[in-house]
Amino acid sequence: MVEHRVRLSGKDVRVTLSPAAQSYLSTSEPVCAELELYFSCLIRKRVRFTSGCTDPSAVAVRPGLCVRFHPVMSQRCEVAETDGAPPLTDFPIKRPEAYVPKWLRVDYREGAWHGEFGFI
Repeated sequence: MVEHRVRLSGKDVRVTLSPAAQSYLSTSEPVCAELELYFSCLIRKRVRFTSGCTDPSAVAVRPGLCVRFHPVMSQRCEVAETDGAPPLTDFPIKRPEAYVPKWLRVDYREGAWHGEFGFI
């Protein structure tokens, strides 16, 4: 495992890359790990991987990998929509540093990126 540190919204985040992720980043297109915190009638956290590092809020971790914190909220509260693609909008948080996670783990296995983040 290789560990990096970045600052998101003024808070330090520890980013750990598996050996497979390290290896794949050396040969793949750049990717952005988006730490999505979803506010609705419940809270969900998810890491989404998108091509490229073009978002201005993204922070470089190492060549080929950037991260960004992206709080979102649903436009309406329907529990049945939490697994699908509910209509989302950005969620402007007054103190985003209070919600930025402490760590992110990134792996690449079975032909896909995988990530998880946490607050403890």
